[in-house]
Amino acid sequence: MDIKAFKMDGLGNDFLIIDRRKKSISIKKEKIIELGKRENIGFDQLIFIDEIDNGTPNYNPITIYNSDGEKVEACGNGSRCVAKILCDQEKKEGAVIITSNRILKAQKISENSIRLEMGEPIFEWQKIPLSRDINHKNINIKINDLEFRDGFAINVGNPHIVFFVDDCFKYDLKKIGPLIENYELFPEKINVTFAQIKDSSNILVSVWERGAGLTKACGTAACATGVVAFEKKLSGNNTNIHFKEGLLNIKYNSVISMTGPVSDIKEIEVKL
Repeated sequence: MDIKAFKMDGLGNDFLIIDRRKKSISIKKEKIIELGKRENIGFDQLIFIDEIDNGTPNYNPITIYNSDGEKVEACGNGSRCVAKILCDQEKKEGAVIITSNRILKAQKISENSIRLEMGEPIFEWQKIPLSRDINHKNINIKINDLEFRDGFAINVGNPHIVFFVDDCFKYDLKKIGPLIENYELFPEKINVTFAQIKDSSNILVSVWERGAGLTKACGTAACATGVVAFEKKLSGNNTNIHFKEGLLNIKYNSVISMTGPVSDIKEIEVKL
């Protein structure tokens, strides 16, 4: 069976987006993994736009899967791409998106720029979640002969840990990322960011995404980094988070706001 879908990205963080509002479509885990491989379609996340609940006609639910086939709670850049699709289809300047745990308000800033309100960060250890009650602002991890200090764990729709270092690109995240992601302290695994302060308004990052691996960008990692930098008094509450292909602007005033570019919408056919 062939179905129509969309291929989009935010700063190289790429997605296969399938609209199933009018037609029931499900894809098994093995097929998601197959489609996600770079020699196939290739993507970091698969996102379904789901049927709208009649009780909330202006709210657009989505379901998100990582390229390893596992369902996840949030995807910031992917949600911004979905918002672009919805705004263009409905000829509106905004959209409301529902994930499994958040209501996200999106605004179209320009043709290829979307702002997304991500809600409030979560700091409680049980809700991040961590496997035990420890200081989530100062986590030290030792794995074999590797040690990582002063990690800050946070949930911004999904769990993240952020380490501030002198050079975020000197670390081999293909090796280190999965070790931290699967560390026993994180019962639902975790996204891993190494961040480097450029100045009080600009931060460089390298990201390992839970279930997706080394990605070119990650919206929720940008949100987590902006909040953690503010909480650690390393930056103000308006910060540019730099990835290799561009930046996301993060504003934090109890609620997190993320603004950045999205690609044009490319329609493709997917063989199931």
